Amino acid sequence: MGVLLKKSPLGLMVVAIFFISLNLRPAISSIGPLLETIRSDLDLTNSEVSLLTSVPVFCMGLFAPFAVWFGRRFGVKASITLLLLVIGLFTLLRGLVPTYPVLFASSFFIGLAIAIISPLVSAMIKQNFPSLTPALIGVYSFGMGLGAALSAGLTSVLYAAAGWPSALASWGLLAIAGILLWLRVEQPVKKPSAVGTEKVRIQASPWKNKRAWFMLIFFAFQSALFFSLITWLAPIAIDKGMSVLSAGAVLTLMSAVQLLGNLSIPLLLEKFPSRFLWIIVSLALGAVGILMLLFGGVGFVWAAAVCLGLTLGSLFPIALLMPLDENQTAEGVNSWTAMIQSGGYIISGTMPFVIGILYDRYETHTITLSMLLGFSAILLIFACLLYIKRR
Repeated sequence: MGVLLKKSPLGLMVVAIFFISLNLRPAISSIGPLLETIRSDLDLTNSEVSLLTSVPVFCMGLFAPFAVWFGRRFGVKASITLLLLVIGLFTLLRGLVPTYPVLFASSFFIGLAIAIISPLVSAMIKQNFPSLTPALIGVYSFGMGLGAALSAGLTSVLYAAAGWPSALASWGLLAIAGILLWLRVEQPVKKPSAVGTEKVRIQASPWKNKRAWFMLIFFAFQSALFFSLITWLAPIAIDKGMSVLSAGAVLTLMSAVQLLGNLSIPLLLEKFPSRFLWIIVSLALGAVGILMLLFGGVGFVWAAAVCLGLTLGSLFPIALLMPLDENQTAEGVNSWTAMIQSGGYIISGTMPFVIGILYDRYETHTITLSMLLGFSAILLIFACLLYIKRR
C-alpha cells in the first residue's frame, strides 16, 4: 500500500477516494444534533423536521440504480465531479437560505447524489485496485465514518459559534476539497477483458440472482442497525438516567469506535479472509451490547456503545465488499452495488420510524432493543445463507 501511494495517478486516486467518502455522511448526520433547534426556530412539527434525515436515506435507495446509467452516460470522472458539486452547493445553500423548503430540497438532492456516487466508487475500486479491494474499501468506509463522526461531534460547536444555518452550511466546504482533489485524478481507464466475458456479465442482471437478494437483505439490516442506533441510542441513554450531554458523548464514543472497525476489519481480512468469521464476531459483540442496554444499568451504557461501535464498524465494510467479491468487472460491481444499496436503503430508512411509532405507542425502549436483536438475528440468517454452503 505504501508503494501504491507513491505512484501517480493511483496514489492520488486513493486520497481522492478518501475525500469523496468524507462527503457522503455530514449533510445527513449534521442535522441530528440540531434537530430540536431547527424544529423550534422554524416552527415545525416533529414529523416535518424528521423528514430532513429520512428523505436522504430513502433517496439513497431510490436513486442508486441510476448509477449504472450515470456512469455509462457521463463517465466516472464527470459523474463524481457533478455529484460532489451537487452535495456542496445544496449544503452551502442551507446557510444562505435557511428555510424549511430549502432544507427539504437540499436533503432530497444530497440523497440523490450520494445514491449515485456510492456504486460508482465501489466500481472504481474494483477496476483500479483488484488486488487491494479490502484495503481500499477500508479507506472508503473509514472516510464515511470519519465524516459522520466529525459532523455529529462538531456541528454543535459550530452552532454555538455561528448559529445553525452556518453550522449546517460549513460541511459544504468538504465538497470543495473533494472536487479539487478529484479533478487532479486522471480519468480511470477501462481495462480490456476477455472477448465476450464482460458482455455476458453485464447481461446477467443481479435482480435475477438469489445471492444478490441475500446481499440486499444483509445490507438493509446492517444499515437499519446503524440508522436505528444513530437515532435512538441517545434517547435510550437518557431513559436510563443520563443527561443530554452525557448521552451525546455516548453517541460520539460509538461513532469513534465505529471508525476503528471501518479501518481495521478490511486490513484484518487481508490476513484472515473469512467474511463469515468476522460477521459472527461482530454480531456477537453487538448482541452483548444490546443485552447490556436491555438488562444493565446506566454504568453499562458506555461499554455497550463500544461493543455496538465495533459491530457497526465491522459489518459495513463487509457489506460493501460483498458485491466486489461476487464480480470480476467494474460494470458488474456497479450493477450489483446499485441494486443492493437501492433496496437496502429503502428498507433501512423505514426502521427508525417504525421504532418511533412503537415507542410513541408503548413508551418503552424494551421493544426498541428487542427489534435491534431481531435485526441481528436476520443478519445471522442471511450470513449463513451467503457463506455456509461455500465453506
